[in-house]
Amino acid sequence: MKNEDIRTNVREGYGKIAVTGNSCCSLPIAGCCGGAQQAAAIGKAVGYSDEDLASVPEGANLGLGCGNPVALASLREGETVVDLGSGAGFDAFLASRQVGPTGRVIGVDMTPEMLDKARENARKGGYENVAFRLGEIEHLPVAEGEADAIISNCVINLSPDKQQVFREAFRVLKSGGRLMVSDIVLTKDLPEAIKASLTAWIGCVAGAARKDDYLGAIAAAGFTDIEVVGQNVFPVDFLLNDPTVQTMVRDLGLSREALSDLAATAVSIRVSAVRPAR
Repeated sequence: MKNEDIRTNVREGYGKIAVTGNSCCSLPIAGCCGGAQQAAAIGKAVGYSDEDLASVPEGANLGLGCGNPVALASLREGETVVDLGSGAGFDAFLASRQVGPTGRVIGVDMTPEMLDKARENARKGGYENVAFRLGEIEHLPVAEGEADAIISNCVINLSPDKQQVFREAFRVLKSGGRLMVSDIVLTKDLPEAIKASLTAWIGCVAGAARKDDYLGAIAAAGFTDIEVVGQNVFPVDFLLNDPTVQTMVRDLGLSREALSDLAATAVSIRVSAVRPAR
């Protein structure tokens, strides 16, 4: 499958999510299509507080994350933060609160429908220090050395060129800048049928890299102090209740045993790293 075909299908899939407000689903947690109530449940399950969930405009949290990168980014007043794959703006708005009125948050997303939703949410919430830009995370519309911190939540796994994503992250970070991402990685290789499934790509499974390769790509970009600060395995019953996974099971004829093996293979990790000070 060509890289541009993958990007096109992911863009179209997430465009539909932006329009409908239903995740259906990038995160393998039960009932992702249940709207705001389920999105809140997912948010709490992956590390967001009730205060976090209540502080953002309705519709900003689509239940698409697999961790809370903002909580671990140690953001400070006045800093500039770039959110890779910012979606409807959930993490960008939380980051906005931490950097304050003297700071800035730049959300980057390749899906026009998501940008429209994020910008409307920013208008509703009065987020004057947040801006959303159209672009691919492999080619960020951000100046070199502009960011103090980069965050990303369950998005880099969707990229067919993860090494380029981390090279770009390194480029736009200031000397001593921090990277904090939550993502899906693999503990072993996936079956070829799942790798070739576009549904699985949109569902954050087929595009995931081996854990060692993912961490290696971060190191190859020049980052140091790379640390996995958290890792979770999703129960198979969560997978069985997810509509995207149900479609994949039906299309690929997966057995429960095969799905159990997949659940143990695809894990959520939270990773921090630093661009060395010059």
